[in-house]
Amino acid sequence: MLDIKDFSIFENQVSFDFKGLLIKILSYWKWFLISLIITFTIAYQVNIRKEKIYEMGTLISVKEENNPLFTSNTSLTFNWGGVSDQMQTILTTLQSRSHNELVVDQLQFYIDYLVQEKYNMVDAYGAVPFYVAIDKNKGQLSGALIAIQFLSESEYQIKITFEGNSASLITYSDNSYGSTAVAVGDFVKKYKVGEQVSLPFLHWKLEIKDNPGNYKGKEYFVRFNDFNAAVSRYRGINVSADEKGASILSLKLQGTNKARMVEYLNATVNMLMKSQLDKKNRFATNTIAFIDSTLVAMESQLKTAGEELKSFKKGKDVFNIEDGGAKFSDKILQYDLEKDAIVRKITYYNSLKAYLKNSVDYSRLPAPSVAGIEDPNIVANISKLIALSTQRSEMAYAVKSDKIFRDFDNQMEAVKSVLLENIASAKASLQFDLGLVNSKINQAEGNIKQLPDDQQELVKIKRKYDLSDNIYSTFLQKRSEADIVKAANLSDIHFIDPAKDVGGGLIGPNSSVNYVSALFLGILIPLLFIFVLFFINNSVQNAEDVSKQTQIPLIGVVGVYKEEGELAVFDKPKSAMSESFRAIRSSLQFLYKKQHVEGAKTLMITSSVSGEGKTFCSINIATVFALSEKKTVIVGLDLRKPKLSQEFNLSNDVGVVNYLIKQKSLDQIVNKTAIPYLDVILSGPVPPNPSELIIGEAMAELMEDLKKQYDYIILDTPPVGLVSDSLELGQYADVTLYIVRQNITKKEMIPLLNNRVKRGEMNNVSIILNGFENKAKYGSAYGYGYGYGYGYGNYSNGYHEEEKPKGWIAKWKEKIRKV
Repeated sequence: MLDIKDFSIFENQVSFDFKGLLIKILSYWKWFLISLIITFTIAYQVNIRKEKIYEMGTLISVKEENNPLFTSNTSLTFNWGGVSDQMQTILTTLQSRSHNELVVDQLQFYIDYLVQEKYNMVDAYGAVPFYVAIDKNKGQLSGALIAIQFLSESEYQIKITFEGNSASLITYSDNSYGSTAVAVGDFVKKYKVGEQVSLPFLHWKLEIKDNPGNYKGKEYFVRFNDFNAAVSRYRGINVSADEKGASILSLKLQGTNKARMVEYLNATVNMLMKSQLDKKNRFATNTIAFIDSTLVAMESQLKTAGEELKSFKKGKDVFNIEDGGAKFSDKILQYDLEKDAIVRKITYYNSLKAYLKNSVDYSRLPAPSVAGIEDPNIVANISKLIALSTQRSEMAYAVKSDKIFRDFDNQMEAVKSVLLENIASAKASLQFDLGLVNSKINQAEGNIKQLPDDQQELVKIKRKYDLSDNIYSTFLQKRSEADIVKAANLSDIHFIDPAKDVGGGLIGPNSSVNYVSALFLGILIPLLFIFVLFFINNSVQNAEDVSKQTQIPLIGVVGVYKEEGELAVFDKPKSAMSESFRAIRSSLQFLYKKQHVEGAKTLMITSSVSGEGKTFCSINIATVFALSEKKTVIVGLDLRKPKLSQEFNLSNDVGVVNYLIKQKSLDQIVNKTAIPYLDVILSGPVPPNPSELIIGEAMAELMEDLKKQYDYIILDTPPVGLVSDSLELGQYADVTLYIVRQNITKKEMIPLLNNRVKRGEMNNVSIILNGFENKAKYGSAYGYGYGYGYGYGNYSNGYHEEEKPKGWIAKWKEKIRKV
C-alpha cells in the first residue's frame, strides 16, 4: 500500500531541503512507473483508435475582368462595377447556407460511403468501387446503416437491421421526413448491379465505377444523412484573406476523408464562379429578355404593315405611284425614327419611374442602352441599384443583422432618389425634342397631302412598314450584340491553386502531443497523490518530529522488523535491530545510574495507542538484559487486551490476575522461556475490574516479590492514551519508556504526553521511535493485533466492557494483514 514517511522537511523549516524531497519522492518510483505505463497505454490506444484528421486547401483570386467586346462600336454598354466590395461578399457567400445547399445537393454529400476498419467505421468516399443513383422524389432510409456485400462482380446483397416496427424516411427533393412500417430483424435481399431497387424504404440504382479494382466478397456501408446537417457540416469551411495579396482568398476544410474534401473545395469554388458570372450577366440577361419581348411585338406590327403594303400594291402601277412620293417618304421616315427614339426613351423613363416606386426588387431592370439612353449618370446608378438589390437578396441567407439590411435599404433609397431626379430632368429635355420632331413631321405630312390620293395612301402604308422594319432591325442588332457580350464575359473569380491530394495534410491526432501529455500526466498524477497524502498525514515521521514537539529525551530509534515473530534480538543477535536495542540498554543503564537506583531495576513501557510496538519493545529490551546474564522478567500488565502469550506460545490461563486475586502464588504464575535468564508473567484471564486490581495492595506485594528475585523487571502496560492503568503503574517504575511509532503515532499525542509529565502523572520518561524506515511504506511489518483505529473511540476497542467479539470479516482481515 502506498505510504508517506519522513516528509517532515516541509514543516517548520526555514531552509527547504530539495535534495531530501527529491530522494523521498523517488522512493515511490514504482508508482510513477505504473502511472506512466497507464498514461502511455491510454495515449497509444487513443492514437490508434482515433481517425486521422486532414486539412485540404485551395487558393482563388478575385480580379475584375473587363469584357474584351466593350468597344466604341458596341451600341450596348453595361456597367459591371469593380471588386472593391466583392471580397467580403464572396467570403460570406462561401459560408452561407444557400450556397452550401447547392454544392451539397450537386455532390450528394448527404450520402456516406463507409467501411468497417479494426476500431471504427471510416468514411471511404472515393475509395469504394461503386456509387448509388437515388430517386430524390422518393423516400430513402434515414440514418441507418445499409450493408452492401458483393457476391460477385455483377450481384450484391443488401442487409439492413431494423430494431423497431417503423423506419424513418427522408425525401431529398424537398427534404421532408416520413416513416414506413418494417419488420423487426434483418432485411436481406439480392440485386444485380444497375438494377432498379424499389423498396418502401429504398430507391436507388447501384452502379460500378470505372476501374473499380477487386471488390468481390467485400462489404461496404451506405448511410443517408439529414440534408441540413450535412450542409451545416460544410458551412464550417475556413475562408480567409491570404497574406500574399489583398484579392486572394484561402479556403481550407478539415475532415477525415481527403478525396471528399478535395472534391468539395473545387465544387464550391466552381459553384461560386458560376453564381458570380450569372450575377455579372444579370444586366445583359435582363436586356436580352426586354429586347425579346419588344421583338415579338415589332414582328407582329411588321407583318401587319407588310401585308397591308402587299395588298395595296396589288393591281396598281406601283412604280409611278412610288416615284411621286419617294422624296417625301425618305424624309418623313427619318423624322419618324427620331420620334421613335425619343418616345422609347420617354417610355423607358416612365416605366423605370413606376418600377422604382412600386417594386423593391431591382435585379430585373434592363440596360438603359436598350432604349438608346447613354446618360452615364443614369447607366451607372441603374447598374449600382441592380448590384445592391442582388447582393441584399443573397445575404438574406447568411446574414442575420438587421443593421446590415437597413444599410443596404438606405443606399438603395439614396440611389433611387438620384435616379428619379435624373429621370425628371431627362424627360423634360426629351419632351422639348419631341415637340421639335412633331413639328417637322406635321410639316412633312402637310406636303404629302398635296399628292394624289394613291400616292398619299402608299406613303402612309410604306411609312408604317419602313418604321417597323427599321426598329425591328435595330433591336435584332442590339440583341446580337448583347448575346456576344454575354458570351464573352468572364468571371472575376479564378483558381490559383485548385485543391488536390498530393499527400500529407495530416493535422491530427497529434501523436507526439498525446505522448508528451501522457508523460506529463504520468508524472503529475502520482506526484499530486503523494503531496495529498502528505498533507492529510499528521503522524510522526522521524526523530525531528518528536524533538519539535517535546523536550523529553529520545534515547533510541528502532527500525522495522520484517521477519516473523517478535524475538528480533534472540533470533538475530548480530543484526542492526539487535544493536539498536543494545544501545537502548546502555541508555537505560545510564538513566538508572543517574537516578542512583540500586538493586532490582524496573522499567515501564507504554505508548499513546495500541499498535505502536510496546510488546515488541518490551520483549526485545528484556532479551538484551537477559543475554547479558541478568535475571529479567516481563510482566504482562495489559489486562484488557493481553497479547504477550502469543509471542511465546504460552497459554494465558494463569497470570498476574490470578496472583492479584490471591488464587496463585508468584512461583505458580512465572513462565520460563527459551531465552536464558528471561521469565514471563502473563496477564491471565481478562478481569471485570482491571483498574481496581492494579491499584490494590496485591500489586505492591507483587513488585516487592519480583525485586527480590530479578535484576530487571519489564512492565508491558496498556496505552496511556486510552486507559489510566499505566498512570497507576508509574509509581513502581524507575524509568518509563514511551513508544512512538513512525506513521502510527499522531503528532497531537506528544503534547498530551508533555502535559502528563508536567503534571507529574508520569516521571523519568524517555521516548523510543519505533518502526522507523527512511523509504517508508504504509502498513506494519508485524501485526500487533489490537485492531484500533486512529481515534480514541476506535483505539479503545478491547479496553472497555462494551467490547464486542469480532465477526468473521474482521477475523479474515486480521489474518490477511498478518500475512
